[in-house]
Amino acid sequence: MSIEAHEEVLGKAYDARLMRRLLAYIKPYRRSAYLAIVCLFAGSGFSIIQPILTKIAIDRYIRNGNFAGLSLISVIYILTLVLVFGLSFGQTWLINLMGQKIMYDLRMQIFGHIQKLDVSFFDKNPVGRLMTRVTTDVDALNELFTSGVISVFEDICTLSGIIILLFVLNFRLALAIFAILPLLVLTTLMFKIKVRNSYRKVRTAIARINAFLQENITGSAVIQLFSQQKKQYIRFTLINKDHLDANLESIFYYAIFFPLLEVISALAIALIVWYGGHQVLSGFLTMGTLVAFIQYSDRFFRPISDLSEKYTILQSAMASSERIFKLLDTEPSIVSLPVPKSLAVDKGCIEFRNVNFSYNPGEPVLKDISFKVDPGEKVAVVGATGAGKTTIISLLSRFYDVQEGEILVDGENIKKFDLQGLRKSIGIVLQDVFLFSGSVAENIRLWNKDITDERIIQAAETVHASQFIQKLDRQFSTEVGERGSSLSVGQKQLLAFARALAYDPKILILDEATSSIDTETELLIRDALEKLLAGRTSIMIAHRLSTIQNADRIIVLHHGRIRETGTHQELLRLKGIYWKLYQLQYKDQPDGVRS
Repeated sequence: MSIEAHEEVLGKAYDARLMRRLLAYIKPYRRSAYLAIVCLFAGSGFSIIQPILTKIAIDRYIRNGNFAGLSLISVIYILTLVLVFGLSFGQTWLINLMGQKIMYDLRMQIFGHIQKLDVSFFDKNPVGRLMTRVTTDVDALNELFTSGVISVFEDICTLSGIIILLFVLNFRLALAIFAILPLLVLTTLMFKIKVRNSYRKVRTAIARINAFLQENITGSAVIQLFSQQKKQYIRFTLINKDHLDANLESIFYYAIFFPLLEVISALAIALIVWYGGHQVLSGFLTMGTLVAFIQYSDRFFRPISDLSEKYTILQSAMASSERIFKLLDTEPSIVSLPVPKSLAVDKGCIEFRNVNFSYNPGEPVLKDISFKVDPGEKVAVVGATGAGKTTIISLLSRFYDVQEGEILVDGENIKKFDLQGLRKSIGIVLQDVFLFSGSVAENIRLWNKDITDERIIQAAETVHASQFIQKLDRQFSTEVGERGSSLSVGQKQLLAFARALAYDPKILILDEATSSIDTETELLIRDALEKLLAGRTSIMIAHRLSTIQNADRIIVLHHGRIRETGTHQELLRLKGIYWKLYQLQYKDQPDGVRS
């Protein structure tokens, strides 16, 4: 399903199953919710009695010239205003405080859940969509909790109270007002249908904008390199125009509905004045009752207007909650056993037994892979692009599980290990090094408090990263910027070496780790690699055959199968796949350069 289609699905305007799950988030703050509801009902009650006070003031005191009684009723009226203000303030504060805490809890739950999901999940779900779940969708739910779930009780309570009091005051006049209800219901239904359609268009348009922006900002260098700025600007203009039109359509319906609601309200008041005026002139109705009816009529349409807005909030929240719960209901397929047999790697012996694996059914990447790496042994894996080299690393780290065969570490199937313990025992240095926003030291330590500053400095010195770190303005405290933007590719890879050394893993994996380092830097870290690899089981994946010539064993992969195994010299003597790769890489270099 495309991003646009995924965002377009709105589902029901109200889903009881989703609402029950949403209300569960209120449970930890139910005291605040109960107190807010008490404030709501009390405030609504005091607000509803104000027209009654007006009726009493007119019929009992103004009509009879009773100034003392008028003063008393005026004080009571002012007191109700103060109480309504205080209760409204308390209700607003409590609801918004509860909403912010729920939003905090929900974001923490989503983030924590995302961290547990498998790598395969992120292969299928764009980053922009996941960010939308944590930001935009959670904001929509916050609006539901602060302006919908509890506030809707206020509107219903106010409406119910007004309807009861209208019939109590004068049954016939109340029926006259309700004669316009069919017009009100028809208007509200039409608005609801139109707004639902326009809201769907807005969501689809904003999803397209987010996807387009993410792609173009990420690929800005390519766009500039091929001078495609103008064409992309035109494409964005069209997408942005769709979003503008969708919003203008929504604004149009709101611009019609609310003035129309005012017209219907004015018609109700006109009907009250006309019919009620005749009743007053005929002596069947007091002036105070007529004024109270006019006030109630004005207040009667406010909750209806609010409920119409809350319908849009509810619709948005239902769509957002459906997407959030779909994410939260996605269970990780790769987890530790309830009682893991092994908590961490001890010796670092690795064995692949008849391993078969495919990312997509019917498209095998690895076929019947079997090999063993003894503790402390250095094994290199080479092969053409797509041969399955990186897949071996992903399977060993349990980013994916094999479909056939098994992988053993220290003689135990890796599925029997504690997942976190297994991964902590494996150090990986990738070709594309990821650095987080923070200092140089923080990127080496990666928030592990057990790694001391002395250990960080020693690791940097061992891999010769300290040479460039010492030249930075604040040395180890220097901020590296987002994804290490202030550092060169080679410098980032040196930091990755220092990070691996600081963590001191039993198993070390180098995945094209020196491919982006210049020749001079490569010579500097060769002795560092010897120190880094000493005493550790290591698997090295490389295109540069010069970096693996000293490996204890080289495994040659071709089309997902192991075709050759041996040392550098043994493989050259075979004159097979490895020999061809070697010839292709060094064919233009003088014989003296070859090892």
